[in-house]
Amino acid sequence: MGREAKPEGGYHGGERLRSMSTVRSGTPGATRICPHCRTAILESASVCPGCRHHVRSGSAAQHDVVSVPALAVECSLRGPTDGNAWEYAMVLSIRDQRGEEITRQVVGVGAMQTSDERTFTLTVEVFKPAEGVGRLVTG
Repeated sequence: MGREAKPEGGYHGGERLRSMSTVRSGTPGATRICPHCRTAILESASVCPGCRHHVRSGSAAQHDVVSVPALAVECSLRGPTDGNAWEYAMVLSIRDQRGEEITRQVVGVGAMQTSDERTFTLTVEVFKPAEGVGRLVTG
């Protein structure tokens, strides 16, 4: 099913977690674990995209990371009109240029009644870290 990052470093629920990346620390694409929500984030991130908490980086220039919105999709669904409930699962799949699945995650599940409405939003931002950004504090 393609490559999936394996947890490497830190602790979560009694399990030892590590940096989520197979990419060498300090290089583009390297990841680490957000200390607030335990989500894998880019080493260069100064704000976790999951919980929106500020995270510490070893670089004084972490505010220089430039993000560019590459994709934004929003869709709203109204509940069923026949009186029966619907169940849903929001699944996110990322594929490489060959169409091979790199990762697949269930982002959320739930149910909708006749009067319910759900809005699903997907955003993708690309980042160009400033020189020296993404280096973790060690020692």
